[in-house]
Amino acid sequence: MVFTRTPAGPTAGGGGTSPIEPSLTERARELADRVARPTAADRDRDRRWDPELFTELTGAGTGPGLAGPLVPRALGGSGLSAAQTCALLEGLGEGARDPGLALAVAVHAVLTTAPLRAFGTVWQRERYLPRMASGEWIGAVSLRQTQAAALTPTVTARPAEPGPGGWVLDGELDLVAGAPVAHHYLIIASHDGGGRTAFLLDRDTPGLLVDDAAPMAMHTCPWGRLILSGCAVRDDAVLGTAGAAASEVEPMLTALDWVFLSAPWLGLMRALTRDAVKGATERHLFGRPLAHSQSVRFTLADLATRCQLATEVLHRAAKRFDGGGTPSYQDAATARLFVTAAVRAVTEGAARLSGPLPRSGDHLIERAHRDALFFAETGGGTEVLRPVIAASVLGLG
Repeated sequence: MVFTRTPAGPTAGGGGTSPIEPSLTERARELADRVARPTAADRDRDRRWDPELFTELTGAGTGPGLAGPLVPRALGGSGLSAAQTCALLEGLGEGARDPGLALAVAVHAVLTTAPLRAFGTVWQRERYLPRMASGEWIGAVSLRQTQAAALTPTVTARPAEPGPGGWVLDGELDLVAGAPVAHHYLIIASHDGGGRTAFLLDRDTPGLLVDDAAPMAMHTCPWGRLILSGCAVRDDAVLGTAGAAASEVEPMLTALDWVFLSAPWLGLMRALTRDAVKGATERHLFGRPLAHSQSVRFTLADLATRCQLATEVLHRAAKRFDGGGTPSYQDAATARLFVTAAVRAVTEGAARLSGPLPRSGDHLIERAHRDALFFAETGGGTEVLRPVIAASVLGLG
């Protein structure tokens, strides 16, 4: 996938859409199953981020490109297409059975690298992307900033005093995925005249403070809040065109969120469906396995169908980033809306068939139920997704 800058905003072009390699999903699933799954329940209970686990998942040359799938090979990445990246994250979700970890990896691997690739200067791309692709530097972004015009930026920017130039940023930003462990942050700020500008801020930027703040979900993702007080940055910290973030970086962040933060849930739904099949086979009612019940079989059929349809819809949206076309807001919003509904239905169905949680085990259903509610509200929720789809259907933009 090759992101380029155009007056109309980001587009995706390149060498077309090649078939997705089944081995990509399988390799990611096997790696995550071996590395992350055994400790998922403990890390979730302790609200713990494991840097060594992240390194093992994303280390250069040891995994399937989880740190920099969209980063060009020339800059140390895997150079995968958007469709291949979607498949990779799908395998991560299925193998790790850990929604929080999958979210943290997806935010770093996609939401913080793709805008840099699309809108970064040569200096910015060469400085950040190789270290991000190796997992040495982690990028972070607030999920508040992936809702485009739906929310007003909580950070403001003003030109610095005449002389050295640059900008001064003030404000606070919460729900920052990766904040405590990040090397740098993608921040969108508003300024006089109604413009918005995207910035890349290194962690050691004077005036930038990282504070603890986490939602009641996605426990294994490292969360934090950014406080900016007279934060002075140079002009080379601007990502894209000054004042044009609303037509460049923000639309891309929104589409990336809707598609790629949904991708791990495809794998998680498959894992939940397998758990439901196991529960229906092993549990007995009146001396007979639940799987003998017609209604249980219908439920399993519904779960499998939702998994299949969600996969098809999301992969279609991911492919729109490839092949030279502009990513479709309607496809991305439709995919997110459908996947969100499917996740909740599959989680509830799996819970009914699996029965009471045992004392031991990884308790995926419990985590998935809690984190699915959070997932449904990010990216703007139905209040943003449905109007976007309706506007597209009506030809209103």
